[in-house]
Amino acid sequence: MYWKLNPERKKNITAAELVENVSQLNAETDGALNSPLSTPTQKQSKVLESLVIRDGGDHVGVEEFVENTKQYAEGVSPTPAMEGVTSGDDDDDDDDDDEGPVKNPDELPLHQKVLKFPLHAVMEVKEVLIDWASRAGMQWISSLIPTHHINALIFFFIISNLTLEFFVLVIPLIIFYLSFVSMVISTLRVFQNSKAWENFRALTAMLSHFEPGIDHEQAESNFTRNHLEPYLCFLLSALFLILSFPVADKSWLPCSELAMVAVFFTISSYLSLRPAAQQHARFALLSQVASAISAFMNQLLGGSVGHIVGGAWFSMHLCDWLVLHVGVPCVLYLYLVYLCSRMATTGGTHGTYCVLLPYLVCFIWCELSVTLLQEFTALGLMRTAVGYLLFFFALPVLSLALAAVMLVQLLQWFLTLELTKMIVTVCVCVLPVLLRWWTRFSVSPSAVLRSLQRSSVVKLILVWISALVLFSWFYVYRSEGMKVYNSTLTWQEYSDLCGPRAWKERNMAHAQILCSHLEGHRVTWEGQFKYVRVTEIENGVQAVINLLPVFVADWVRCLYGEEYPACEETQPGPAEPLCQLKALAKHKCYVKLFDYYKFEVIMGMPQKGRNGAQDFDDATKDIVLQASNEFCHVLLALSSGSMVEFSTVLEGRLGSKWPVFELKALRCKTCASPLVPIKQQFKIEQDWRVNARNAFAFAFNFLFHPLLSAEVDATVATTEVSV
Repeated sequence: MYWKLNPERKKNITAAELVENVSQLNAETDGALNSPLSTPTQKQSKVLESLVIRDGGDHVGVEEFVENTKQYAEGVSPTPAMEGVTSGDDDDDDDDDDEGPVKNPDELPLHQKVLKFPLHAVMEVKEVLIDWASRAGMQWISSLIPTHHINALIFFFIISNLTLEFFVLVIPLIIFYLSFVSMVISTLRVFQNSKAWENFRALTAMLSHFEPGIDHEQAESNFTRNHLEPYLCFLLSALFLILSFPVADKSWLPCSELAMVAVFFTISSYLSLRPAAQQHARFALLSQVASAISAFMNQLLGGSVGHIVGGAWFSMHLCDWLVLHVGVPCVLYLYLVYLCSRMATTGGTHGTYCVLLPYLVCFIWCELSVTLLQEFTALGLMRTAVGYLLFFFALPVLSLALAAVMLVQLLQWFLTLELTKMIVTVCVCVLPVLLRWWTRFSVSPSAVLRSLQRSSVVKLILVWISALVLFSWFYVYRSEGMKVYNSTLTWQEYSDLCGPRAWKERNMAHAQILCSHLEGHRVTWEGQFKYVRVTEIENGVQAVINLLPVFVADWVRCLYGEEYPACEETQPGPAEPLCQLKALAKHKCYVKLFDYYKFEVIMGMPQKGRNGAQDFDDATKDIVLQASNEFCHVLLALSSGSMVEFSTVLEGRLGSKWPVFELKALRCKTCASPLVPIKQQFKIEQDWRVNARNAFAFAFNFLFHPLLSAEVDATVATTEVSV
């Protein structure tokens, strides 16, 4: 093949001459029978050009050409260009073929560069001056702005506001969005492999004319094995996404928009399949879509008709948590499983990664679109349809209309306080980051797009997701090790074992050692509320504002807080307490809305008096309950002497005076004030075991429903606050 492309038998031939002689190769093979592997001359020229241009070399020897061709015939791509990454200058190559190779101006000495390429030298000097001026200006601006102080303030504010509820909300959302982005990038790399597959087929078509004994199946198998990385990254990202979706807050997920994206990638991934895989994938995708449509018909129609078309005719429990269903969707899904097994056995063992694995990308995108469509609303679907339609067809008109509306509403927006808060917050947070990026990095959109083609971005995303999952797992493992036991222990029994009577019989230390066996018991007792006091006030906003200069702190305090009201003498009735503090306060505004309180509640526990009545006055039997900010509303409304039912977990100083427990639930039994909730007030707690069980059950149903489904106990994972 090399000597056909080099008819003059040169020892070293340029890549341009080698590509020009492709017509000689086609003239030699045109008389042969057209095989299904034959390709046009233009395609062969591009493939050969990508094959011979390597490491910027001008000449191609026979050994190098044979080695590169041999590697590619074995399924190993010798050049990055063969991976489907084509240059943007392909259309202009024909215009430059007549010109000789021009030496790079950057490699010339300075005096030759000025003489031979004066315009290039002037442009380079201009770029150097602009770069020097911009860097000097940014350094001068950075010296004026206290970026280090701003970074410290932002870090302190973030750390002071990190709570368990924040992590429960944010971590599943971060994992979901990162996984979705990783799936998109991996799918784009799969599409890029389709381009490399076309180049590979074009080259093997040319090689087959010179070496009819080439094993095309083995070469295709090797090619597929060497390009499995995008598929494996996609499957791992899909696993993280499936496990995080049931845990994530659906109100923060644009399910309708994401469903349309999933539908787009479903169709695109099917069209990118090889012809051999599309034969089986066509019926598999149709059966999968038909199964989903029949299941939707059951929800839309309802009644007996919907049950017959899309419901389960009967179900059978295979074990405690696994259920087998029989119905129209189940039969269609069973046919899908049969087609997947046919794909895996196509061509022997090669079918698993040559046919089945590429189809799994299409399968997962289709299942994800069906799952997201189950969460959509009518408003979300209309928003998605109109939004995508305007984005593609009416974007210029829409941009002009939005610009006009923004100009009209600009003054009104700036008059509102909320927009001012948003602008100040965004500017303060973004300023240090922009300065750092501007002075140290040079990021261009084209470089970002090129980086998406490499696997490093996907690997970095997967590393971050794995770190988040590992961090969450350690916390869950620690919390699961401290599971409590719902005990039937009464207060009287605890008092006899760990109270003054036990202290008199032995001593307090003996009672403490004995009562340590009760640690971890969750008990529900009744007591008399005596008083409550605030033990700690946390306010991250106030702490950050106190570090600012006085004139800036006063403005920020009024921006994010409220102003002390003025006392009006003409107003009848008692004056508001805050207006009386205005003359005594150091500032005219306060930010107490961001306070996070910790309380200490003193409960008087009952004991039998001499006449048999219950006595709550013995201070030695009082217990101390530590309450978090969830109980602020009810604790501030309680009055001394109210009978309260509370739940707590026995831990800490059991058997000593005034034991301290954490308050888990509270309900007032004798309160008549409308400010006190009638129902029980709970501390928000996460049941990690139920969350994990629901996530794995959802992942199982994602893959095997409607044929098989996993059922878990209908336990509420999060105990909500009753009001």
